[in-house]
Amino acid sequence: GNHVIPNVHFRKVNGMTKGGHYRAMFRTWFDQAARKKRRSQNRKAKAARLAPRPVAGLLRPVVHPPTQRYNMKLRLGKGFTLEELREAKISPKLAPTIGIAVDHRRRNKCAES
Repeated sequence: GNHVIPNVHFRKVNGMTKGGHYRAMFRTWFDQAARKKRRSQNRKAKAARLAPRPVAGLLRPVVHPPTQRYNMKLRLGKGFTLEELREAKISPKLAPTIGIAVDHRRRNKCAES
């Protein structure tokens, strides 16, 4: 009928098996604080290594999205066009190394972008 008394299979709760030998299989988190500190230090070291480059990722252009619904808004594009890089006298191969995103498919429709 309803509310059948379950046949309990959950015998590995809190390492309380016979003799407590299951406790050896638990993953402990005693190093949580140290790991947090190490991750933080690694992030700072990486930021220092990439020093002149933008830390928040590559530099991207501001573009108008397609379609009537969104085209009055602005968003970050994938990268600068080859034409824009030429105007700035930056080679497309050099751009990513100094922190500038390149999009070889995008084309310039207006001078402002």
